[in-house]
Amino acid sequence: MIQDDEHLSASLEDYLEVIAHIITEKQVARAKEIAAALKVSRSSVTEAFRSLAKKGLINYAPYEVITLTPQGEKMSADIIRRHRALQDFFIKVLAVDDKTADEGACKIEHAAPRQIIDRMIHFVKFVEECPRGGQDWIQSFSDYCARGKTKDNCSACIATCLEKGEG
Repeated sequence: MIQDDEHLSASLEDYLEVIAHIITEKQVARAKEIAAALKVSRSSVTEAFRSLAKKGLINYAPYEVITLTPQGEKMSADIIRRHRALQDFFIKVLAVDDKTADEGACKIEHAAPRQIIDRMIHFVKFVEECPRGGQDWIQSFSDYCARGKTKDNCSACIATCLEKGEG
């Protein structure tokens, strides 16, 4: 029902994401679980359900369990993919702690264009696989963030990285 060029609000995306996580864990989702997870009132949940059902993303009837439609599954999977990609980037590349990375991903996942998120995914893979990058490089950046300066002479570090890459 929902068109590809039609976007959900950040709030409705959050509902879809939580519904998908609960269904993964428990097979179905209930309004009280969703309200608790999002820290919202049951009336807010009911309004969101009506909107998501109208868009063809969930199966909803009052007092019944909530399930995702095939379109809702597809959309929630994309929301979760964006969240994980951002969180992964924040942790692996920017050396941000897990909690901060999760909170940041929650805020940015709704606004960041797909092209940017896809590029971030490729960047993380590149950094992990490139002989000049990898975990040593990421750890060096983390150390730089903690101290405000590099711990080694950059020329020596580059030479070591190049030696590792040639071996």
